Formats: sequence, structure tokens, C-alpha cells
Amino acid sequence: MYSTVAARITPRRPAGTVPQLISAQAYARSVRRRVCLAWCLLFLNGLTYYGSSLHVPSIVGKAIAQGALPLAAIAALSVNQRIALRPNLFLGLVTLLPLEALLTTLNPATLGQVYRSFRLVEFVATLWLLTPWWGRRDMLLVRAHLTMLGIILGSVVLGLLVSPGYAFETGRLGGAIWNIPPTEVAHYAAITIGITVVLWLCGHVPGRLTLVVASAAGVILILTHTRTALVAMLAAILVAGLSLFTARARVRRAFAIAGTVTAVAIMTMSSFLVEWLSRGEGANELSDLTGRTLVWGPLLAFPRDRFEMIFGLGLSNSSFNGLPIDSNWLSSYDEQGLFGVAICVLILLTLLVTAYFQPRGVRRALALFLITYCLVASFTEDGFTDATPYMLDMAVAASLLMAPMACNFRLRTTRAAAQGPRPGDLDQPAPDAPTSASP
Repeated sequence: MYSTVAARITPRRPAGTVPQLISAQAYARSVRRRVCLAWCLLFLNGLTYYGSSLHVPSIVGKAIAQGALPLAAIAALSVNQRIALRPNLFLGLVTLLPLEALLTTLNPATLGQVYRSFRLVEFVATLWLLTPWWGRRDMLLVRAHLTMLGIILGSVVLGLLVSPGYAFETGRLGGAIWNIPPTEVAHYAAITIGITVVLWLCGHVPGRLTLVVASAAGVILILTHTRTALVAMLAAILVAGLSLFTARARVRRAFAIAGTVTAVAIMTMSSFLVEWLSRGEGANELSDLTGRTLVWGPLLAFPRDRFEMIFGLGLSNSSFNGLPIDSNWLSSYDEQGLFGVAICVLILLTLLVTAYFQPRGVRRALALFLITYCLVASFTEDGFTDATPYMLDMAVAASLLMAPMACNFRLRTTRAAAQGPRPGDLDQPAPDAPTSASP
């Protein structure tokens, strides 16, 4: 189902393809598959292993997750043997994070801090290796992102069917085959819904497919009982839709219908909505954000010297006194100090300013959706300053805002057909390749 959405946004090739281009096309397909594989492996590396209903030993599960990163780097190198990089400000800022993390390891540091620092270096380096495929007209990274999201949500549904008790162990839907916390499951479901809806608003996927995907992912999102993902998704869809409001009649009709449905739901189902949003929590739990502020206060009060205040204490598992921090901003401050917080601000400002100067269309709308979602979720979720799916969300947004790489596709494919593809050639679509819908 989710692979169908990814396939729908692939532009069709012009008619009249000559037989001499068959080998070049086969090579291009191979390159796309390896790029998608590298992206999926990066995503797998960001899935922390907490356990499984299949009783997979912890050491095996962690080896799978951590071993995915070097495999991703190998896959990226296999399609970019010449190590061609496309400079961009987003990754330039992101690169400062692992460099600063390495700086903190010069002080007395634990083995875990050193390992996480080098892991972040490898993660960012792999992103750099994939930059030649940023800005593609067929939105290859969006398709790869949707493919991995579909695999993850499919595993959650399968785990619910196989072991419902394990999936609802905390009363909220989580992963059972691969133990994924409910908040992360909600994140993946919300991103899937948002990308699919934005693609439909731009006419890139049909309404029936959008309804099926959004309904399935929506049920998963509701079963997770996660307010952050729901609020972030709605805010992000609103921002993405407003960027298309004056250009597309479909967006205006969708907003009118959504406003009417929302008004009716508030009037007729207000008690149910309040009960679902409160999750049975009292006023004290709601005011301290389900216990988060009980961690934030001591974290801010923790004594630090000037170096630790500016550069942090080093990368950790985003916890303080054994409790999760659950805030990108405070986690960045704890691990990378005011420097890390400043980098977060600059990353968001860079992407938002770049999006502002982009023409209206699907690429800008998708980028705004992902940026807004990560911004809203960053206040109560660990975010995009570490090797996490949130950083991949931001990388997809940055790739959508990058201009397509200029190349002479016909000359390249003719040479490839005559001489055979060379391992270091970069795969790019034809500049005049039509898309499934105008931007």
C-alpha cells in the first residue's frame, strides 16, 4: 500500500525510448534501488532496539540496528564511488554537530559518548554521499522515506495481530515484532498521513489510495494515544496547505470540508475528544506534561562549568538521571550545550527561509510539512540533533528544497548504452521529464 504511494509519484518516461538505452535504464534502476536501500538502512539505524515479542537476544537486535549504519555507508559508496558531493547549507550546519561532539570527547568521556560521536560522524558522512540524489524531480528520497515508513507500520500491524498483548503492553499501541515505543509509532504514522495528504492535494496520488493510506495510518495514530504527533501533524498539514491555498482549488475545497467536519465533531463529540486527549490523566499530570517538567527542572539546574554550558556534556542516550528528557531543545543543551541549541535554530531558520523563496508546488509543500512537524514535535520529543528519524525527516525536507542537478541526460545515456555504465556515474532524470501533475 505504502509502496504504491511511492510509485505513484514517479514520473513516467517519455514515449519512444530506443533499445540502445535499455542498459542505461537498467543501470539507473539499480542506482535508485541502492540509494533507497542506503536510506532505509539509515532509518533502521535510527530505530533503537528495546526488545521484541520474538525474544530476539538484545545483543542481536542492537547488532542489527547498529550494523545497518556501515551497510548504509557501503551502499552509498557503491553508487557514489567518485565521492561527488553537493554542497548545501543544511548539511554544512548538521556537520558541525558531530565535529562539536568529537570536541567534547577530548575531556574525560565514557566509551558510550565516544561511540555515539563517531556514529554521528558516519551518519552525517553517509548523508553527504547521497547528496547527488537530492533535488531530483522524481523525489527519490521521499519515495524511499515512504517505503521505510510503510515497512515499519506494516511490522506494527503484524505485531498487533501476532501478539496483541505485547503490542498493548502499556495500554497504547507500540511495536511488538520490533519493540517501538508508542510515541515513535505515532511519529511514523503521522508523517505517512501528512506526506500522502500533501501529495493528494497536489494531484500526485489518487483520492482512493490517499483514503486507504490515511485511514490505515490514522487508526494506528489513534491507537497510540499520542497527542504530540497528532497536533504536530495537523499543524504541519495546515501550513503545507496554506502554501498551496491560492494556487489550487482542491486545497480550498479540502479546507472548507475539513473545517465543516471539525466544527461538527467538536459540537457532537466534544466529550469523547476531551477524554481521548486527556488519556485519563489528572490536572497535575497535564500541567507537568506527563512528568516531563520533573526532568527538565533538575536538568537546567544541574551545575556546569563554562565549557559544559557552551559545548555540553557529550552525546548520551538523551536521558537525565535515568529518565528520558523528551525535548529536542533541552536534550541538545544537555549534550551539546548552547552551541547545539544555536545549531538547531539555524537549521530551522535556513530551511524556512529557503522554503519561503521556493515556487509554490509539491516540493515546497512537502518540505514545509516536514519542517513544521519537526518544529512542533521538537518541544516534547527528542529530535534532529542526533542520528534519528527526525534528522532524516529534516534531510528529506532539505533535499526537496535543493535545485535539480543540471546534466545532459541524453548524452550520458547514449554513452552508457554504447560503452556500458561506469560505476561512478550519477543517476539523474531527464530535465524535461514530465511529472504526473504540474506543481
